[in-house]
Amino acid sequence: MVAGSDSFEVFTHIDYAVRSWPVAVAGLFDPRRFEDGFRVAMRAIADSGRALEMNTRRLEPWIPRWWSEEGGRAVSFGSDAHTSDQLAANFPKAMAMVGSFGFAPGIHLADFWTR
Repeated sequence: MVAGSDSFEVFTHIDYAVRSWPVAVAGLFDPRRFEDGFRVAMRAIADSGRALEMNTRRLEPWIPRWWSEEGGRAVSFGSDAHTSDQLAANFPKAMAMVGSFGFAPGIHLADFWTR
């Protein structure tokens, strides 16, 4: 997807498969079991110069940590809101989390956070 298209600037939902993880059968999702795959994807995204979305609905510190370690330079934020009360949910926590991995806001509010 990354190599075959230049029609997007931000890669979203890198943890999409976690939504349907079979907890009852497989137990809690452990991203370390799939770390190599996540890192390969993140490295491809980073090498392409694109940003990775931090979904504030599920704040997973492994995502910005691995993204930073794999050369990611930019982060966008999305709340994945499906109702108005969820709009901008958890943004302060998300900003603090990505900030702890060296990302900082741009000049304008809509700019990516970069490092």
